[in-house]
Amino acid sequence: MKYTKRDRGTQRTVIWQVLFCFASFGFRDVSSQLQYSITEEMKKGSVVGNMANDLGLNIKELALRKFQIVSHATKQYFYVNLENGDLIVSDRIDRETLCGTRITCYINLEAVIENPLMFYTITIEIQDVNDNAPFFPKKHFDIEISEVTLPGARFALGIAQDPDLGTNSIQSYTLSGNEQFILGEKITKDGLKYPEIILEKSLDREKQSFYEHILTASDGGKPPKTGTGIVNIIVQDFNDNLPIFSQDTYNIRLSENVPIGFLVVRLNATDLDEGSNALITYAFSHISEHAQEIFSIDSLNGEIKIKGTLDFEASDSYEMTVEAKDGGSHVTHCKVVIQVADMNDNAPEIIITTLSSTILEDSPPGTVIAVINVYDKDSGVNGEVHCQISDTLDFQLMPSSNNYYKLVTAASMDRERKSMYNTTIACVDNGLPPLLSSKVIELMVSDVNDNVPVFEKNNYIIYIEEHSQPGISIQKIHASDVDSDENGKITYSILNSNIDDIPISSYVSINSMTGVLYAQRSFDYEQLREFQFQVMAKDSGSPPLSSNVTVRICIIDKNDNAPKILYPSADTEGSALFEFIPHSAEKGYLVTKVIAVDTDSGHNAWLSYHLLQVPDPTLFTIGQYSGEIRIGRDLPDIESLRQKIVVLVKDNGVPSLSSTVTLSLVVAENFQQVVPEIRKQPTNSDSKSPVTFYLVVSIALISLLFIITVLIAVIYKCRKTPTPTSYGAYSRNVYPQFTLGCPSEISDTSLPFPFSYDVCVTLDSKQNEIAYLKPVQNVPTDNLIDTDNPTEGNVCASTDLPPSNIDQVVAFY
Repeated sequence: MKYTKRDRGTQRTVIWQVLFCFASFGFRDVSSQLQYSITEEMKKGSVVGNMANDLGLNIKELALRKFQIVSHATKQYFYVNLENGDLIVSDRIDRETLCGTRITCYINLEAVIENPLMFYTITIEIQDVNDNAPFFPKKHFDIEISEVTLPGARFALGIAQDPDLGTNSIQSYTLSGNEQFILGEKITKDGLKYPEIILEKSLDREKQSFYEHILTASDGGKPPKTGTGIVNIIVQDFNDNLPIFSQDTYNIRLSENVPIGFLVVRLNATDLDEGSNALITYAFSHISEHAQEIFSIDSLNGEIKIKGTLDFEASDSYEMTVEAKDGGSHVTHCKVVIQVADMNDNAPEIIITTLSSTILEDSPPGTVIAVINVYDKDSGVNGEVHCQISDTLDFQLMPSSNNYYKLVTAASMDRERKSMYNTTIACVDNGLPPLLSSKVIELMVSDVNDNVPVFEKNNYIIYIEEHSQPGISIQKIHASDVDSDENGKITYSILNSNIDDIPISSYVSINSMTGVLYAQRSFDYEQLREFQFQVMAKDSGSPPLSSNVTVRICIIDKNDNAPKILYPSADTEGSALFEFIPHSAEKGYLVTKVIAVDTDSGHNAWLSYHLLQVPDPTLFTIGQYSGEIRIGRDLPDIESLRQKIVVLVKDNGVPSLSSTVTLSLVVAENFQQVVPEIRKQPTNSDSKSPVTFYLVVSIALISLLFIITVLIAVIYKCRKTPTPTSYGAYSRNVYPQFTLGCPSEISDTSLPFPFSYDVCVTLDSKQNEIAYLKPVQNVPTDNLIDTDNPTEGNVCASTDLPPSNIDQVVAFY
């Protein structure tokens, strides 16, 4: 589409050409070309055109989509108003400064817009205006003419210069009127017009030796502009030959990397005259200011050398006019054209137009990190650039149009694996030798809550002594989270659970910030030996992540329970139990067996038996670990003998605890002889007859047997169900049974916890024997032998015995 419009007297032509449009998986790149035509010297703020309308873009989206233009010129001559889409002149534009003598002059821009990513090439043609007046390189032209010169002789003058082009350039020369001289022109093969003085009439030095005329150069602008120079004509004696160059035009090609002092060309002009009229000097007649800084000429030998630095990117060609002047002031001119060849002296430039310095670690592969433009000032193969990145595992550099690249992620990011990337983008051209440029892009990976807290242990087993003070710290539970900031900030809590309908919070508590566990009560090993619960560690992310760990509390036993004597036991009035010993008993005869238990555990429950009070230490002995009382020597030959002994039972704890029991041993021929001894015991005046007593005992035994039967049935049913690993508080007379014990920290060779057995004994010493021996669980001590009632018969009792005391529960013989 091509159209023309006027704005403030300036004509602009807009040409819209869609070069290509393609789509690819995951993103789309569009490249188009737009061309404007403006005149130079437009005022700052002048509108070139509306790019939004010309490109078919929504004005409201320009800022949101980060619309921007990129120029590789030394100055930014234009900018885009994002509010209305106008392309506006931001600096003075001088076509002669930008393009010199080139016929066409363009400024190339690149426009980039994101979401989706699109590229546009904008070419702005700068049209010439008549903003430069002609001027002569010299204000004065001195011409010496021999008086013998014939009419029609031509004398070259200096050419005027006008940086403008076309009709705005120099069109004509005029010379102030006189009779001896007229103005003529010399046209070279290249089409250059040189003004010349033509001798109209013969000169006579004696009449007039000096003439002064004004040479005026006019361009074709509207209105035209002019420049003047003064022509001084000196009439001399005869010199009729002009210097002649070997060539009208010298074409030279140089590499831009030639050193300073390099000889460009040696000009050669000859003059057929002799003497001073043949002495030729050389000088630049027409040369630009920039070329004058780079080239020098030797006035005597005509050598043009390099005195500055050649730069192909600054200018690829130079034109200059050299004059050769002989001793008679005759001047001739030649043209020197120098073409500069490009060398690979510019490394690629890496320009990051868009950059995301941070990225979420859960961003999908293909996320755009940066948009990069690569530009090389060199031309041809020297300007062809290839780029690559250092980290090809995590990133991918995808080429786009117009030397644009997109840096995208090639894999999923993981901040815990790597939180920061320093990716180097290296670009190398195809020159010889190749030049390399690199740029480092820093990318921070921001955290996402994708890691659960991890405890330092799979489970915790904690030991605490019984009867410890409430509120003491037990253990520090620690979990770590590799996430950062709030995502890695952990709080601790105990999951709600009950121990025998009692909340776990009544037993322990936890500091939510430090994870320190505290005891909420004083624990009793005989009531509660272990329990477990779960601690949850939860981070502060959104949404929060958590994990649990099992904490097992084991109560360590202290020696806080004295041994309990099961058999024999004193009656309610404190009288001793009588044991019958026949006269026929010999040494080693088993009189009776003291049975005791200790509800403590381990060493604290190891029991030993000792005779505390005995009239004759040699008559009776007691097994230290069995509790068996035996006859130590043969009985004396007497009709009846009565011995009262006190047995001490103590445990192995520190400090040791003990209990005592008193036994009355009666030696007689038969049991009838023992009755008078028993009757000698003090009796209560209110005591009932033996018949009534035996009746009450029988009823009690029947009731006890019924209760035992019911309990055995209940226990049998309960043993079929899994035994819980945590236990609640037990009543004072209940001894807990365990199927799963904590690893012992205090035992050596014995098991850490006692076993439970059913023990059946008889009250009659003549029938002391073991009825049965088997392990039982959860048997209440309500069914222990009540020795306060001297009742005969077999009674089963449940007790806790350590392994070392198993041998105490043996048969009576």
